[in-house]
Amino acid sequence: MRFVIQRVSEASVRIDGELSGEISRGFLVLIGISNEDTREIADKMIKKLINMRIFDDENGKTNLDLGSVDGELLLISQFTLYADCRRGNRPSFVNAGTPDMAEEIYDYIVADIKSKMNAKVETGVFGADMKVSLVNDGPFTIILDSKEIGL
Repeated sequence: MRFVIQRVSEASVRIDGELSGEISRGFLVLIGISNEDTREIADKMIKKLINMRIFDDENGKTNLDLGSVDGELLLISQFTLYADCRRGNRPSFVNAGTPDMAEEIYDYIVADIKSKMNAKVETGVFGADMKVSLVNDGPFTIILDSKEIGL
């Protein structure tokens, strides 16, 4: 599982010109699900995401988590995070989760975060052609990969 976490001052997603989700200060999270991912892996990734301390405290140190700053979340599914570009110029997506499996885990992630956070949580639509806009605050972007953090 891969999360690309971007600290934003604002972010939104549109589908067919219609606003689907919009947040102010918080995280825009692009979520990639592989064919090996499970709810147990999702649970650990969610815990890491929610507790990620990348907001500045009163001394300018990145020491505050999302809850400490009343941050909001915009969660976007993105299978292309599992692009395999080792051969040729056309990426392969064989490592991305199948649509049914990935959507089930994505929905689980969204529901679990909503149940744990006392914050605004917005989403795109799984599998849709989405137009994502953001103002990256910093810029500050973290790539969280379940394989790299021992999950």
